[in-house]
Amino acid sequence: MNATFTDLHLIDFANVAPNTLRDEVMSAIDKANAFLDDMTATSETHHADISAEQALMDVMAFDHINLALDRSWGILSHLNGVTSTDEIRHVHHELLPTLSAYGTRVGQHQPLFSHYQTIVNDTAFFATLDPARARAIELALQSFELSGVALPTDKQAQFAAIQSKLSTLSATFSDHVLDATQAYALVLNDEQLVGLTESGLALLADAGEQHKAKLLASGTLTQEEAAALPTPYYVASLNIPVYLAVMTHADDRGLRETLYRAYVTRASEFDEHTNAKGESLNNADIMSQILTLREQKAKLLGFDNYAEVSLSTKMADSVLEVETFLRDLAAQATPAAQKDLAQLQRCAQDYGIDELQPWDSAYIAEKVKQSEFSLSQEEIRPYFPLPKVTSGLFAIVERLYGITVKEQSYEGAGGHSVSRWHDDVRFYQLFDADDRLIGGFYFDLFSRSGKRGGAWMNGFQARYSYEAKAHQQLPVCFMVGNFTPALDGKPSLLTHDEVLTLFHEFGHGLHHLLTQVTVGDVAGVNGVEWDAVELPSQFMENWAWDAEGIALISSHVDTGEPLPKDKLDALLAVKNFQSGLQTLRQIEFALFDLLIHAHTPALDYEGILATLNAVRSDIAIMQTPDYNRFANGFSHIFAGGYAAGYYSYKWAELLSADAFSKFEEDGIFNPATGKAFRESILSVGGSFPAKTNFENFRGRSASIDALLRHNGFTDTKSPDAANAQTTREVI
Repeated sequence: MNATFTDLHLIDFANVAPNTLRDEVMSAIDKANAFLDDMTATSETHHADISAEQALMDVMAFDHINLALDRSWGILSHLNGVTSTDEIRHVHHELLPTLSAYGTRVGQHQPLFSHYQTIVNDTAFFATLDPARARAIELALQSFELSGVALPTDKQAQFAAIQSKLSTLSATFSDHVLDATQAYALVLNDEQLVGLTESGLALLADAGEQHKAKLLASGTLTQEEAAALPTPYYVASLNIPVYLAVMTHADDRGLRETLYRAYVTRASEFDEHTNAKGESLNNADIMSQILTLREQKAKLLGFDNYAEVSLSTKMADSVLEVETFLRDLAAQATPAAQKDLAQLQRCAQDYGIDELQPWDSAYIAEKVKQSEFSLSQEEIRPYFPLPKVTSGLFAIVERLYGITVKEQSYEGAGGHSVSRWHDDVRFYQLFDADDRLIGGFYFDLFSRSGKRGGAWMNGFQARYSYEAKAHQQLPVCFMVGNFTPALDGKPSLLTHDEVLTLFHEFGHGLHHLLTQVTVGDVAGVNGVEWDAVELPSQFMENWAWDAEGIALISSHVDTGEPLPKDKLDALLAVKNFQSGLQTLRQIEFALFDLLIHAHTPALDYEGILATLNAVRSDIAIMQTPDYNRFANGFSHIFAGGYAAGYYSYKWAELLSADAFSKFEEDGIFNPATGKAFRESILSVGGSFPAKTNFENFRGRSASIDALLRHNGFTDTKSPDAANAQTTREVI
């Protein structure tokens, strides 16, 4: 592919309107439906005569028609996540039933399905296909089966109705979480500010200005009343940077408990906030509806439960295998977690806390870091200004993979200008060692009003080429975070946790961008089994824990001095601090997700809470308040792609730890090892099974040994202690 800047096909965000996007979506669906109508009309007379070669040409033509839909809907979905307004949300949700109906039609379209079967059944022709094309066809056939292509007509209609309802319910769930998060504001007095850091106070003051502006806009506050408010005006919100600033540093235990309770009861029966229409934000009924519909879908497809549907496209073979993996890992982590908890409890006594509670954990953990490791997140934050972190990150991947990153102009200088959806957004081009353009990516890294919480990589545009239309496109993705914004004239200063998040999402981005596959369905992250898709992201985090890597990403914001050795030593020493408790927490979430989706009949809200309590009883070693409604905000499984798949984080962490152990053996910047990882994992995308890709890189099946060692759960010294498959969960 001889690529140019125009092959990025960038979007003019300055001139994107929701209604225009709606029209583009509808037009794209109409064109695709017309293609399917023609295929239906000719299938009876021509199907018997169609060759595998012609069938493939038709399939590729249909894929190309769908590019327009992927693009217009992708833009709208992205904007709904990063700059949600009433207009964007309305158009987005209005289209969901139409998109669901179209997706179901494609998945149940017999003539299209027959085209794929014709290709596969001609074994001689199929054997000549490029592996990526062959893999895409195999995955498409699997998708047809999971879309109900084999169902009788009445059952297909039922399936379509379920899919449509699920898409709407998931969007509403996500809305409720966002609205509940942004509706909360707690004005603070001076006594409640004790202990907060300068950066924390700046965040609270910024939240206060946003709250004031919101009240003025709604008419709740007059200009005179606003002028009479103190300056700065400190407000605590549930946006993550603000929430963590209070939970980590506020001496006022009552304030921490108040904020904790607000956070863990979002979108629950304890949340009295309403949306703009005055409707409750409680997700309880939505959760039970989603589980019921997922179970109905599973039964229609011939599965016993939805967990089996989810696992049918993943590396893991069964619910039992995943549950065993999680419970075995919990057993390995529990001794370390008990030591972690005892350490916190001992320190808590020094602060007059007789019984450690969840709202004390972050606060006391920070005190332990300061006393036992001489490490404070606030002390090291100035050493991680975002510009230095990003330039260091780019230097790391250049050393590993021979690629370079260049920021693009936004004002027309340098030959090309790039439009953005917000002034904070940055756009970069990625070049190979020979200066060949590989792709492009956007960074949208700061928390703001109207933006969904969390961090994610959106593989908006896959690498793709279609010779019949002389069309080629390079991969483009959006990498999104909710970091502390630039304040007081200084750049954004990251905690090390935020640094890890940036490296994580960039790992996803590299997986998407470095693909050499031009079949869109298996290019980049597309077609990769869900429980392997986190491998490159968790893998990338390792360089933010390595002394050489840290040297490249750290520099004091004022003096330019590197991170001092004592702070570096403390940071590295603290790597596995509380890793036992953190591992149990992730297993708690994963096991809960798995069990509620494996349960038949589908659970109602009380059953969901009972399951969560049972899992906590089995796994957790720290008491959780009865009012905690974490599940009501668990967007990963109720509004994202992780249903019966949240275990993927730990499953992929096993893969990533074992993959990184190869770098530990060879040298973490070994270019030959970096080249091998790029070629075996990053370049091939979903064109081969993930297990095959991993074994091509590692030369063997994956072992849990490195994961246990990286988490401090074992005294194993050798990075490759046993090539043997030491546990049942080896994958």
